[in-house]
Amino acid sequence: MGKSKTTKFKRPQFNSVGLPVNAVKEEEEGEEEHDDDSCPAAELLEKLQSPSADVREFACASISRVVQQSQTISGFLQRDAVRRLGPMLLDSSLAVRETATGALRNLSACGGQEVCEDMVKHDVMTPLTALLRECCAGFESAAEPMKEQKNAVEDVANEAVNLLWNLCESSSQALSMFNKAGLLDVVIQCLERHPQNVELAISAAHCLHTVTEDNAELLCSLNTAVLKVLENVLLSSQPSMAHTLLRTLAAGTLWNMKASLPAAHQAQTLNAVVATLSRCLDLDTGTLIPELRQAEVIRHRNTPAASDTEEQAPVVVEEMDGEEEEEEEEGPKHRKNGKAVRADNDFSDLLPRGKEELREATALLTAQQTSLEIIVNMCCSDDPSDDEWEEESSSDESDMGPDGLCDGVSNLMSPLCLSAEVHGALISHSIPEKVLKKTEFPRKEAMDVCHQNASWRSLTKKMQRVQSRALTCLHSILSTMDAESLGGPAALQGAAQHLSTLVFGAGEIPKDEEFLEAVISAMRSLLQMIASKNIPQCMTPQQLMSLSEAATRCEVVSVRVNAVAILGITGSTLAKEKGTAETLQMIGNALLQVATRDADLVVNGEALDALFDVFADGDEAETAAKNIHLLPALKALQPVFKAKIRKEGRGKYSPQQLCVLDNIKVNLRRFIGYLEKVVKK
Repeated sequence: MGKSKTTKFKRPQFNSVGLPVNAVKEEEEGEEEHDDDSCPAAELLEKLQSPSADVREFACASISRVVQQSQTISGFLQRDAVRRLGPMLLDSSLAVRETATGALRNLSACGGQEVCEDMVKHDVMTPLTALLRECCAGFESAAEPMKEQKNAVEDVANEAVNLLWNLCESSSQALSMFNKAGLLDVVIQCLERHPQNVELAISAAHCLHTVTEDNAELLCSLNTAVLKVLENVLLSSQPSMAHTLLRTLAAGTLWNMKASLPAAHQAQTLNAVVATLSRCLDLDTGTLIPELRQAEVIRHRNTPAASDTEEQAPVVVEEMDGEEEEEEEEGPKHRKNGKAVRADNDFSDLLPRGKEELREATALLTAQQTSLEIIVNMCCSDDPSDDEWEEESSSDESDMGPDGLCDGVSNLMSPLCLSAEVHGALISHSIPEKVLKKTEFPRKEAMDVCHQNASWRSLTKKMQRVQSRALTCLHSILSTMDAESLGGPAALQGAAQHLSTLVFGAGEIPKDEEFLEAVISAMRSLLQMIASKNIPQCMTPQQLMSLSEAATRCEVVSVRVNAVAILGITGSTLAKEKGTAETLQMIGNALLQVATRDADLVVNGEALDALFDVFADGDEAETAAKNIHLLPALKALQPVFKAKIRKEGRGKYSPQQLCVLDNIKVNLRRFIGYLEKVVKK
């Protein structure tokens, strides 16, 4: 079977902390109507019609808080909340505009994709577009003495841009309307406010990073003025973590726009993008997060009144930070290409004002996660069919080698076909070494500081996510670079020892699925490269078996696939050595068990493919095959495997996966024939 490739990172969708995809329908079916006494929606929506601006503002602010409790969302949607809040975006009062936009923003963030699509259907984009244009006109028209008024306009714009971002990443219709309405210029104007208002600029940069991804219609309309604004952001020098995040998002946007860059500036822009990511990864979260927390403690000590105010800041937002950690541990997952994909429930931008240090720490971790995702995208194919398997079978894999790349593409910035320019930029900025450093477990001091404070506790998950992204990034780098570029045999052995320590160092293999998926994919790529260079491997047979056992208990298909592949890679290497028959028997039995018992055909196929590799040749392999009765076991499995493909294949698996499964079915017949000849010798 083919080499494991990493799927390109999409911008994380605002996810249903609240409602699952069909929640609104289920609520309607399950509970006819919400009682007016139990749901505040009716009363609050009624107050939107009040002649008093204060009452309208109160109603919008209350809706904004209430919809953060997911069970209330359907009650608001059933009462046509989107249509009733829409006109409030253009209210005569700026305060009402801000709170109304904030209410719709929270509704879009907490309601998930279906709610966002529903909002677009109810024409929220029309008043939102008008509001954004008025805000941008207000940037220029507000006179200097009216600084407070100007800030109020920017606050409204910030809420509006965040709402636009949520809608565009969840709704293709919203993205199409963004293109047709020419909203790029509006978002660019908000980005240009970065010297005066970095919060607004970051919101605009997030939005740009989303709308420029895989958006050919928009990329065709880009001009040099847009590129100039992004380059100016990239060249800014403010040292804060917020500005680091801003520069990182600008770098990601420029990468998304690579096909539209003038040829003469491509190499220079590429170098600036990679340099920005490199500087971001240089930052040591293990040192900076304790320092930021200590700065917050000192500030509270020196300004007790401000401290009291912050402790009493909107409780709902604080509760959501706590819920984020719980949700990520136990919350709902959706399936994508056979893998369980965790919700990226990030509400850090809803932190109340006054928590500057926590905002800075959050910006730092978001910037590093984003940097790693951008590097993954630089290394990964755009082909959506490459999620689980490549179309090549195992017979092609040995021909490709560990750095096998696609042929015939010479575009400077083509993903996967890592050009000399991209390769050179990543190497010259020491990206592989910096990524490897980020794969280490978060430093204990930083974790302890976050665990000791309720407001900071959600950062522990963010630190762990940075580690997981670094492991995925390492996998991508290993898949697209050759051994020499990565430092040669000694460096590869060191990396393998490091990954083994991550997996086996604690005595018990970690159970966190996100971590396990990332570390095993990186380990597979690394062991494949090591095997191709005949470099001694560092995993013991006992470690192999414990990894296999842990993987078989994991629900994530790719974890099981990669663990089986690791057994195959290691076994095929051992088969060339003397005195390894006993270990090969252990590996063979483990692979047979997976091929026979795993519920997923993808995993069955990978296990069979690994068996073909391990027992393809050699005296040790022949001895082990006889001892585990491999031939009769495969003969018994053959009709079951064929029937399973026939019964489950068409509806459950992609055409590419079925192509690979058919290939394995043919190879199984051939391999049984080969074993029969071996027995007759």
